[in-house]
Amino acid sequence: MARLGHSNNRLDGTVLIVCTVLSLIALVLPTQVRGPIASGVRRSVLAPMLSLQKRAEESRRALSSHDAVVNQRDSVSIQAMAVPALAAENTRLRDLLGLGSRLKWGFIPAEALHGRGAQDEFGVTLSAGSRAGVAKLSPVVAPEGLVGVVDNVDPSISHAMVWTHPDFRVSAMSEDASAFGIVQAHLEAGPGRYLLEMRGVPFRTSIRRGTMIVSSGLGGVYPRGIPIGRVLGETKTAESWARTYLIRPAVFPADVYAVMILSPDRASAGVDNVWAVGTIADSSVRKIVVAGDSLARSAALAEANARQAAQDSATRDSLRRAGVPEQSIVPPDVPAPTRRPITRRDSVRIDTTRRDSVKRPAVRRDSAGVPHTP
Repeated sequence: MARLGHSNNRLDGTVLIVCTVLSLIALVLPTQVRGPIASGVRRSVLAPMLSLQKRAEESRRALSSHDAVVNQRDSVSIQAMAVPALAAENTRLRDLLGLGSRLKWGFIPAEALHGRGAQDEFGVTLSAGSRAGVAKLSPVVAPEGLVGVVDNVDPSISHAMVWTHPDFRVSAMSEDASAFGIVQAHLEAGPGRYLLEMRGVPFRTSIRRGTMIVSSGLGGVYPRGIPIGRVLGETKTAESWARTYLIRPAVFPADVYAVMILSPDRASAGVDNVWAVGTIADSSVRKIVVAGDSLARSAALAEANARQAAQDSATRDSLRRAGVPEQSIVPPDVPAPTRRPITRRDSVRIDTTRRDSVKRPAVRRDSAGVPHTP
């Protein structure tokens, strides 16, 4: 390696010396000789160097363009990754505004702050306290339904116990008020701990899968009608006098970042039809979408019919130009005439039997022509 480095240095030095000598010789040569030599040097030495410089500049520009494209692609990828999160956040905020417009009064909006500790999955910190009107045992709700209840209040912040807490209880009923029970956390290891269970349902009462469970208003803490979840099915317990049902929660506290805290006056007044109105609104939106799809299908059908009519008209014009008689061109929407079958009239047998069922008596005439009835 050392020898190779020394040989390269010698070669560079030799080239430099040769170029210097040629330059000095070119300076002392006459003008008529200097021109052809300079032209030859430009073609043999300078032109390749300029070509190399041009290629190096093009490579530099291509590399810069590649870096710009990569940066733009990375920026677009980052924005594309952020779009679903932003859309979900906008949807949650719109739902929260819709809940506020339906409640109209007696609620305090707050931000839900989640901790990272092992016990933090049983509660959330709320960004509103007693100064904003939050009181202990105030229900905490989201657009989807019940989140929990306030268990500790400070002047500027408060803490809420969510339904995953082992001590959480809420008096509940089916949406049609045919079954009542107590809803609490399903204390089971694994994925089942993210479910609820409804205990104390009378054994003679059966709840179908998919039935919505709401707060019953009994107990004075939670007003009647707040969605809790939907029934997944019955589970076996040691209680032989009552049934227990597993419930899929309407709200997962870990996914909630903005909530509404109901004031004591609002909880006492009730929240009748607040969530039912939201369901009706969603149904109306679905009906509007279906109506829009129907109009789109009608417009597409009308466009297809118009295209078919134009195509048929062009076909008839082509046949006329080809010399086909007009009477031979049958419009596509007019059916061809059908010949009626010929029926022989003598094949129909005419019944000449008298229709009356009364037997007429025979009439005889004497020699004078006077009729006599025997």
